[in-house]
Amino acid sequence: MKKINSRFGEIEYDPDNTLLFPEGLIGFEGLRHFIVMPNEKEGPLFWIQSVEDPQVAFVLTNPTDFYFDYKVVPDRSERQKLGINESDECLVISVVTVPPDHNITLNLAAPILFAPKTNRALQVILEGTQFSSRTPLPEV
Repeated sequence: MKKINSRFGEIEYDPDNTLLFPEGLIGFEGLRHFIVMPNEKEGPLFWIQSVEDPQVAFVLTNPTDFYFDYKVVPDRSERQKLGINESDECLVISVVTVPPDHNITLNLAAPILFAPKTNRALQVILEGTQFSSRTPLPEV
């Protein structure tokens, strides 16, 4: 077990269970290993915490909880980077932004593909989508 000090306090984690981003995240390409933080509150949001930089953490969610028609299917190259084949599960996750005005947005233009089988993730940029990097949460 290893420990890091972060915005969440001291975190103990197993390096073998970290989430690996082989290419990093957009704008954070040097950060490859993340810890999925336990969800202390009920709800659709969760955090991932960088192991390399304890000051960096992201809020994520399943975009289909808000946009039922949102679907991203990884191509062959993306599956190869994730270490999975066509029959393996691949989840789609979005980065959440909560600005000071609390108008929450989801980055649906650059989703994260997550392969539970390999614990690898990849952020991809969608071309020709109607969604944006600041897609607002739908009105309830």
